[in-house]
Amino acid sequence: MILKKYFGDRAFYRRLLSVMAPILVQNVITNFVSLLDNVMVGQVGTEPMSGVAIVNQLLFVFNLCIFGGLAGAGIFTAQFYGKRENDGIRHTFRIKLYIALISLSVFSAIFIFFGGNLISLFLHEGKEDLDLAATLGYGISYLHVMLFGTVPFAVTQVYSSTLRETGETVLPMKAGIAAVFVNLALNYVLIFGVAPLGIPALGVVGAAAATVAARVTECLIVIVWTHKNRDRNPYIVGVYRSPFVPANLLRQVAVIGAPLLCNELLWASGMTVLNQCYSVRGLEVVSALNISTTVADLFFCAFFAMGTTVSIIVGQLLGAGETERAVDENRKLIVFAVLLSAAVGAVMAALAPFIPKIYNTTDTVRELASRLLTVSAVMMPLNAFVNSSYFTLRSGGKTVITFIFDSGFVWALCVPVAFLLSRFTELYVVYMFICVEGLNIIKAALGFYLVKSRRWVNNLVEEK
Repeated sequence: MILKKYFGDRAFYRRLLSVMAPILVQNVITNFVSLLDNVMVGQVGTEPMSGVAIVNQLLFVFNLCIFGGLAGAGIFTAQFYGKRENDGIRHTFRIKLYIALISLSVFSAIFIFFGGNLISLFLHEGKEDLDLAATLGYGISYLHVMLFGTVPFAVTQVYSSTLRETGETVLPMKAGIAAVFVNLALNYVLIFGVAPLGIPALGVVGAAAATVAARVTECLIVIVWTHKNRDRNPYIVGVYRSPFVPANLLRQVAVIGAPLLCNELLWASGMTVLNQCYSVRGLEVVSALNISTTVADLFFCAFFAMGTTVSIIVGQLLGAGETERAVDENRKLIVFAVLLSAAVGAVMAALAPFIPKIYNTTDTVRELASRLLTVSAVMMPLNAFVNSSYFTLRSGGKTVITFIFDSGFVWALCVPVAFLLSRFTELYVVYMFICVEGLNIIKAALGFYLVKSRRWVNNLVEEK
């Protein structure tokens, strides 16, 4: 009886894998190519790698703002799909477009006028004799090119998120795979150059250009497929004929979505501030964090994909009015996420001493990256539970609670602890990292209580 409570039958896992597998495959391939991209840039030198790492940390805030902004409308999309209401999906799609346009305008202005100042916040002298001015120059050059990729990235997220929320997870995966192979091929050519063909080595600028080309490729694939297959995506018919969105729905999405947008924005900026606190220990810490984060993201794909799976499956069940089934399957999804992450974490911990050796950097950076990877591996099952709890709360529209649970926690506890340790102690950066990551134990306990309380069990699209 206990096993039946926490583990599903074959039909449950078949459905789980049908949703999760395409998302997982896309994320794994994307992050694997990001790792190869990272290694290629690292071959140019530690300063170029650090400059790119800092800019990617800043762009991470923009990416999460897009995800968070679209997530509020996405909750309604999943539930409208569960109800089979295409007009509702069409309206949420338009809302997503408006959110993407506003986000693009704001962040483009920030990066254009203040990009150099933001990069400089991460540049500090350390034990290694690294050139801070050169790192700043590499970062600015990389940022200027990457800005061209923000538009296709935002549009892709509008289409891909809607496709996933309406049951089509394979096409976004295929588009993502095509994009990463374009990125991988162009990375080698543009970073290192091909002398016989007269293609110069562009270094970090070449890496950025390859990424932009990959994003354009992915964007075109999802747009063309979605509009070409109108029978499978009936909501797309007439979506651009009118800018109309019902005022009531717009208010609902704003009430539900604003906390999500603020949450992702504050959470991402909180992560950026944490990395800035770590960077006080020296530029070599920036390089080590870049390596460990890029590698860890490849392994984290397991519980990241499970988070999206939780939001889709539970959201659709809630929209269909099957609340008790949503509670039951949510519990089983969380158990699966934790067990899967424990297995993946064990593999990551075993490989942690070896992976940093593939980078062309100093021994100090390699050793530091290895230790940071080991800590992340040990914490993975806990983080998987926290991540699944977050998406559970979000699927039922409890976005104010998720705001407090996620970004509120980061700014109330993690950022102050990291700031105090970095500015007022000489604590070794790995121990700082352990202290900050260890705070997630408190977050996991809070997540357990909130999920257990069933406050998230809400049908947002039922007839009133």
